[in-house]
Amino acid sequence: MRQSFRGMIYLALLVTFVACNAPPVPLDDIVVEKTFVPEKCERAVKSGDFVRYHYNGMFPDGKKFDSSYDRGSTYNVYVGKKQLIEGMDKALVGMCVNERRLVKIPPALAYGKNGYGDVIPPDAILHFDVLLLDVWNSEDTVQSQTYYKPEKCTRTVQVSDFIRYHYNGTLLDGTLFDSSHTRMRTYDTYVGIGWLIAGMDQGLLGMCVGEKRLITLPPSLGYGENGDGSDIPGQASLVFDVVLLDLHNPKDSISVEGQVVPENCTRKSQETDFMRYHYNGTLLDGTLFDSSYSRNRTYDTYIGKGYVIAGMDQGLLGVCIGERRRITIPPHLAYGEEGTGTKIPGSAVLVFDIHVIDFHNPLDSVQITSSFKPDACSPLSKKGDFVKCHYNASLMDGTHISSTHTFGKTYDVVLGAGQLVPGMEIGLKDMCVGEKRTLVIPPHLGYGERGVDGEVPGSAVLVFDIEMISMEEGLPDGYMFIWNSDVTPDLFTEMDKNKDEKVEPSEFSDYILRQVNEGKGRLAPGFDANKIIDNMFSNQDRNSDGQITADEFKLKADEAPSHDEL
Repeated sequence: MRQSFRGMIYLALLVTFVACNAPPVPLDDIVVEKTFVPEKCERAVKSGDFVRYHYNGMFPDGKKFDSSYDRGSTYNVYVGKKQLIEGMDKALVGMCVNERRLVKIPPALAYGKNGYGDVIPPDAILHFDVLLLDVWNSEDTVQSQTYYKPEKCTRTVQVSDFIRYHYNGTLLDGTLFDSSHTRMRTYDTYVGIGWLIAGMDQGLLGMCVGEKRLITLPPSLGYGENGDGSDIPGQASLVFDVVLLDLHNPKDSISVEGQVVPENCTRKSQETDFMRYHYNGTLLDGTLFDSSYSRNRTYDTYIGKGYVIAGMDQGLLGVCIGERRRITIPPHLAYGEEGTGTKIPGSAVLVFDIHVIDFHNPLDSVQITSSFKPDACSPLSKKGDFVKCHYNASLMDGTHISSTHTFGKTYDVVLGAGQLVPGMEIGLKDMCVGEKRTLVIPPHLGYGERGVDGEVPGSAVLVFDIEMISMEEGLPDGYMFIWNSDVTPDLFTEMDKNKDEKVEPSEFSDYILRQVNEGKGRLAPGFDANKIIDNMFSNQDRNSDGQITADEFKLKADEAPSHDEL
């Protein structure tokens, strides 16, 4: 009885041992557990697709028998073409990039009764922890997805165009392999002539400046079976997130877009004209690189003479004063492949929004337009006349400079006495009282290159609206005093009031002023009478002793023509 009992205990222990170490119950089919599924799945694996994936291969007890991670390389293979064990062919179908699956494969769908060498024993159940990194098909082409497009798109990329763009380059699983942003420099290239991998040559076509696009390339249109030897593995799909910044063709000329053209345009700019204009300079994507407005000063230059970049020399021709236009200049007419400074990159298309303030030619004279002339327009002003006038002064763009009306008094000048800029001298001649004129004065007859600080910019064309209020006839050229009647032969005696045979300054001054008051003589109008008389006395006081003797005293008619005197 005891022996029988002991036998029963031994048998129970043996059954328990065998049960604990028995192989797992064979599976009829694969078991798939999705351990991670990405939120977005744009494409699932189908039979016939090529995939790249990482895996760990394990037995049910957790013992690892193989790993792509250990080899440092993904497993790359076609699905559904018997290049894999049957269970993996089934397990990979339907997977998304970045999806992770734990796959359990029965021996019948793995290595069966024979196993695989010393690695996989016969009738082994296999577990694979799989992470899908890439999927493509030999029939795939370039896929382009635009996720931002500007409202205005006047031009798109064509074959042989030169473009500048930024990009982030990633593998299909999102791994970054390159970025122009990190280099802080655009990628600059021709399109469609073999300078790029084939897929990019195709994917960039049709883009607008400012457009943002995802371009997905199969390896056959990327770096193929071998990759790039560095960051791009063989047989890898590539994704480029591209923003196009610039676009031109070597055959391009400048483009001119009129924005505001004045209704009244009496003159258009020509070669050798000197121009003052404001501008904002931007790259084709809108990035500002320069502005005359920020300096609060126009850009002043000759046009058509090589003083500015070739494209601007062309774009500034044929404009009107007050016109606003947009000039788009390809790099071969701007700063070329090298660019300039830190703000204009090489091969950049430039856009200038300009506002023409004024222009003139060094050969220009004063432009005189009479807007009103009295029926009886006489006498006409001439050199030496003392005139009083009202004026409004402005720049060619209408900017107000000054006005006599503001001060409530006329502008009083002697013509030909150097009291005016040359252009005003010209414009006020041969004018009658009551006449109204508009004078357009070029800077070389105005205030020149320097202008007037705080009032008139350098090289500015001036516009004066003038009305002559009064005019007093001047004296003959070279005279500051004339007699209105015959001169008494006792002139010296009449001046010598105290009869000491010397004329003192007070005697001289009193006598001249008396002649003027009695209408017997005239002083040049518009000048200080006392200064004229002092000058006349100095001319007569030849030995400069402060008095005039009879021997010194002479009339102008008796003098050589170098003195302004009696």
